[in-house]
Amino acid sequence: MSSLGVVKLGAVIGARIDGVRIADGVNAAVAAQINDALVEHKVIFFRGQHDLDDDSQLAFAHSLGTPTAAHPTVTSRGAKVLPIDSRYDKANSWHTDVTFVDRIPKASLLRAVTLPPYGGTTTWASTEAAYDRLPEPLRALAENLWAVHTNAYDYVGDVDAGEGQPADTERQYREEFVSDYYETEHPVVRVHPETGKRVLLLGHFVKHFVGLGHAESAALFQLFQTRITKLENTIRWNWDLGDLAIWDNRATQHYAVADYDNHFRRLSRVTLAGDIPLNVRGERSRVVAGDASDYSAVVAPVRLAS
Repeated sequence: MSSLGVVKLGAVIGARIDGVRIADGVNAAVAAQINDALVEHKVIFFRGQHDLDDDSQLAFAHSLGTPTAAHPTVTSRGAKVLPIDSRYDKANSWHTDVTFVDRIPKASLLRAVTLPPYGGTTTWASTEAAYDRLPEPLRALAENLWAVHTNAYDYVGDVDAGEGQPADTERQYREEFVSDYYETEHPVVRVHPETGKRVLLLGHFVKHFVGLGHAESAALFQLFQTRITKLENTIRWNWDLGDLAIWDNRATQHYAVADYDNHFRRLSRVTLAGDIPLNVRGERSRVVAGDASDYSAVVAPVRLAS
């Protein structure tokens, strides 16, 4: 195969990739083209991959990078592939995956396994576009801010008032999620290691900003998050069975829309190891608590052979 079919889906984020059957494996040249499309479009989608299972999804991930463990703390449901299961967590708040560790994953690969009869879409936002659209005073502010990210974020704050108490399965999941404590200080603006572009690094794992109190942190967080999730920065995907999505976790946030009542929804996620973020002055993220070395290697980005 000499080239992929890349169909652009939005001005700043999203593309569909045609002409590849992932379960058959991909060679280095095709993997390089996929990586290029990922970096350019931030999230890419593959339709009709009905032959994929967890093993072949993981094998495909190996062609794009170095898979991490399934999760730093949620280890009871798989070593390398994490089930995204609506009985435990609906992931319906804006976030970048696993930002509470220093070595934020490069990318995530998510495959539809069981879908509800309606709803269950996922929306991604480009944090690069959000930075680019900031007025200069807000850019200067963001480039001088550091945020504390932790896995012990406010779950209660993410639950709508009418939803009541979480079910036992949700409570068990949350207990496992915080079974080991992680806290990391990340720059609010990081430099993307492959493109050199500046992107915003926030999401629901943020506890507060370094040197600021709760009220000031909340106001600034809302200010920048609203900029990230502006609709013009987003793309929303309606899942079908056989779909696989891959997103650049260094340049996006995402939100799983919980609009499917009590129907069951399950997807399988594999994450790829990434590097430690650098700010605009070359300063690295700082670990406050927790050792993520068992979860992931630190992998400096290497452009795949073309």
